Amino acid sequence: MTHIAVIDIGKINAKLALVDGATLAEIAVVTRPNSPLPGPPFSHVDLDGHWQFFLHHLAAFHAKHGVDAISVTTHGAAAVLLNTKGKVAAPMLDYEHPGPDTIAAEYDALRPQFLRTGSPKLPMGLNLGAQLHWLLASDPGLRDRIAHVVTYPQYWGWLLTGELASDLSSLGCHTDLWDPWQGCFSPLIDRLGLTGRMAPARCSNEVLDGVTAQVAAITRIPAGTPVAVGIHDSNASLYPHILGRKTPFAVVSTGTWVVAMAVGGDEARLDPARDVLVNVDALGRPVPSARFMGGREYETVRAGSTADPTDADREAVRRGRVMILPAVEPGSGPFRGRRMEWTGSPHTDGQRAAALSWYLALMTHTRLGMTGARGPVIVEGPFARNRDYCAMLATLHPDGVEVATSATGTSLGAAMLCRGAAAVAPQTCRVASDPMLAGYAADWMAAVNAWM
Repeated sequence: MTHIAVIDIGKINAKLALVDGATLAEIAVVTRPNSPLPGPPFSHVDLDGHWQFFLHHLAAFHAKHGVDAISVTTHGAAAVLLNTKGKVAAPMLDYEHPGPDTIAAEYDALRPQFLRTGSPKLPMGLNLGAQLHWLLASDPGLRDRIAHVVTYPQYWGWLLTGELASDLSSLGCHTDLWDPWQGCFSPLIDRLGLTGRMAPARCSNEVLDGVTAQVAAITRIPAGTPVAVGIHDSNASLYPHILGRKTPFAVVSTGTWVVAMAVGGDEARLDPARDVLVNVDALGRPVPSARFMGGREYETVRAGSTADPTDADREAVRRGRVMILPAVEPGSGPFRGRRMEWTGSPHTDGQRAAALSWYLALMTHTRLGMTGARGPVIVEGPFARNRDYCAMLATLHPDGVEVATSATGTSLGAAMLCRGAAAVAPQTCRVASDPMLAGYAADWMAAVNAWM
């Protein structure tokens, strides 16, 4: 039996999972909050805290179960700057820090055109290039200290193996640093003065050098244990389906971000103003994608409530046309700059939950349409367990909506990087549609289109 340890860092939580390489079931999972540290010098990621957490639990996993390989997946819009000694040259900026917005005009003069990179202009540090530009401008000595820039999954690979790399899926995640059509770095690298300092770009499923003797001494995992290059988290959700499905299909990765990715569909309506962009898959190929901050919107509207809707709640929302119009998070997504409003008032937390789930499904449907998605839609992550979300999405997609029958998502996709060429897509089941929701959906879309 092969056991694969997966470092899995989302925007909200950092997780270590142990995955059975044969069944792809999670044997053990531990998490810690991924709360940014406030500074000085600015809001940044707790890299040292995460590393001590991972080392401790890698040792515990190996003692109890054995660890035969390690893989890594993280959120995008992130990189770590290393000095000549391989240490962190500056704290890793939290991508929601507003600093890059203060010199956005200067950055706009440097960033390549959307047609070159597939990266829309995004606020704060959501374009990795904007982060680097702001960091270099804020610390005049930083450029001289930087020896290497590694994308976030590969920082952990560096600590584990001592080998430098960047991965194509992270470079292709709205960074402005990558040309997905030519498969090479964009001109922005030269404009930032970082020529020769980007770690080598590699496919996510390649293997780094093995675990170092130093890490082996701490964790008791044998030196030389293979470590995958690693992958951007939304692309980790996509990867198993790329291996084992015929096109066309689409994958919706849900978490803090809801990302719709279309494989083999119609021509996408790429639009930087509406967050329709190009991602790069684990094998380095461009993938039309669209996203919105659905998980954040879910938490905002729920406001701590755990109530589930009853059938009476659903009926009241449907008949009363109680709707959320976009956008709860107006800084990104297809309706950027528009503020959320209710049509009608929810009278219970259950009604609020039903309207929220249908809103999130309708936003996802909007995203899928803009990517040119065709074929079945596979929902990964937390929203796959949301009955109302899935029912609404299935009502809108005649080719079907599917959810996995076992745990899937980012950890599974990252684990599959260590399985070689095994091309078996996760088992899924089709979600039943609800024709009673069609009228509600049509009214929502009419209300939204009236703005356009």
